Amino acid sequence: MFYREAGDFKTSYGADNQTFPIKFDRYRYYAVLAIAYLVIPFIINDYWANALFVPFLIYAIAAIGLNILVGYGGQVSLGTGGFMAVGAYAAYKLMTAFPDVSIMIHVILAGGITAIVGVLFGLPSLRIKGFYLAVATLAAQFFLVWLFNKVPWFYNYSASGQINAPERTVFGVLVTGPNTEAWAKYLICLVFVTAAGIIARNLTRGSVGRKWMAIRDMDIAAEIIGVNPLTAKLSAFAVSSFFIGVSGALFFAVYLGAVEVGEAFGINKSFLVLFMVIIGGLGSIFGSFAGAAFLVLLPVALKIVGVDVLGWPTDIVSHLQLVIVGALIVIFLIAEPHGLAQLWRVAKEKLRLWPFPY
Repeated sequence: MFYREAGDFKTSYGADNQTFPIKFDRYRYYAVLAIAYLVIPFIINDYWANALFVPFLIYAIAAIGLNILVGYGGQVSLGTGGFMAVGAYAAYKLMTAFPDVSIMIHVILAGGITAIVGVLFGLPSLRIKGFYLAVATLAAQFFLVWLFNKVPWFYNYSASGQINAPERTVFGVLVTGPNTEAWAKYLICLVFVTAAGIIARNLTRGSVGRKWMAIRDMDIAAEIIGVNPLTAKLSAFAVSSFFIGVSGALFFAVYLGAVEVGEAFGINKSFLVLFMVIIGGLGSIFGSFAGAAFLVLLPVALKIVGVDVLGWPTDIVSHLQLVIVGALIVIFLIAEPHGLAQLWRVAKEKLRLWPFPY
């Protein structure tokens, strides 16, 4: 069978510790990247970009960030929407204050600003955890939304209170604004999600990730063996907030183009990203992608099947989506807490042992 380690000898520590030890997995990974970069940009249109591909890529970055904090660090957070708002407003202020600087730099700096804010709101994690930490991050969500609503400086004293992304280019190609091509939106988000996935994968497999998981499993035992809880928890908040801030900046500048903080980054956004992590799988980078893909694809699939094919009213289809998501969360929490990522791992193990799967 082609899906085996047999005959695949390793001659260095780096090769033995690689992310994909089986050749078939590596080839599949390269094939997915090749299709994503070399095929989809030439066939994508506005509908598929705005309904599926661009939101999937942006939510995948946010899910990776939240998964680092919740799945790897063990710190509960309900403030994802607020931190996405920080990234969006930071990107807006940078874009308007420094119009000659590349939008790529603005997005990265917006992530850095969000990381600083995340560390500030992560300070309570040094004293509290569990339900109390969830309430603290929920308070951060409401405070940040209130702040961006009530302080006119953040939206440049606009009469409507709405922020609009000015037109910006990368290598002469327009990537923000109403006239942006679908493939340009898709490619800039794809570059960021590729970098986010590689960075997160390497962090979680290294010493930093081991410290996060040690704190997650038992913080007292981790401190006894030499893990500093302060640096471990705050670094988890910083890295998580950085990714979430980048996703918020892309969500505003590239995807929507204009946002009002209460509608775009309310509490529903925090729960949506949390549901992606739960369904995809806690403590798994692949699970972040799987959960984001599932919850972005679900409303599109329900609309095609329910509204276009079966002729159901739109309100019934939208309520059905809530029922399906709620039922899946309950099922996964009871039957498979590690989500779609664990189902994928089990399927691969059975394939490796075929024709004698356990």
